[in-house]
Amino acid sequence: MGASVIVLLGPPGAGKGTQAARLARSLGVPHVATGDLFRENLANDTELGGKARSYMDSGALVPDDLVVDMLFDRVARDDCSGGYLLDGFPRNVAQAECLVQRLDNSWSLAVVVLNVPDEQIIERAAGRLLCRSCTNIHHVTSAQPKVEGICDACGGELYRREDDRPEVVRDRLGVFYKETRPVVEFYETRGGVCRVDGSRSRDQVFDAIVECIGANA
Repeated sequence: MGASVIVLLGPPGAGKGTQAARLARSLGVPHVATGDLFRENLANDTELGGKARSYMDSGALVPDDLVVDMLFDRVARDDCSGGYLLDGFPRNVAQAECLVQRLDNSWSLAVVVLNVPDEQIIERAAGRLLCRSCTNIHHVTSAQPKVEGICDACGGELYRREDDRPEVVRDRLGVFYKETRPVVEFYETRGGVCRVDGSRSRDQVFDAIVECIGANA
């Protein structure tokens, strides 16, 4: 594939992070997650991180233009020259517009949307187990660890996030439908959206995403 930006969209808990990591490995491109950008800039006390911290410390949202600056600071590195995969960005139409404006004609854009029913997302979240040491994710029913409480990948401790409680997940879904679903509509008007049934097995979802990207290459 040529220089391409792959945007993976979907509600929280749809499996974007899992699929993005696997897809990035398969394609040999960086997996750029918004959360990682914040953590890196804050940990390294960069100029962008300092600006973001000033908003976060006051309880304000980090402005879209600052988020976009962080993103393009990251993707300007050599490892992104052949393409990259975005997870967690864009979160709203303003960010989507910024992305389109900043990409020149040498880049192609593939947008994949994972569709999963709300109740299935809530069920997934309630059983999710995260590793404290790496990004691996287990589940109490669909992806049980070999040893209870221990990550298969690195041996780290598994835990459940407070954010995965059903009432919190419902609130996060509400935010998604208000802010991020219009992003899907924005890309649909540009004719570049491929929808994938994210309720199927991980392998089936992965294969469908690869097929979508190939069709839009």
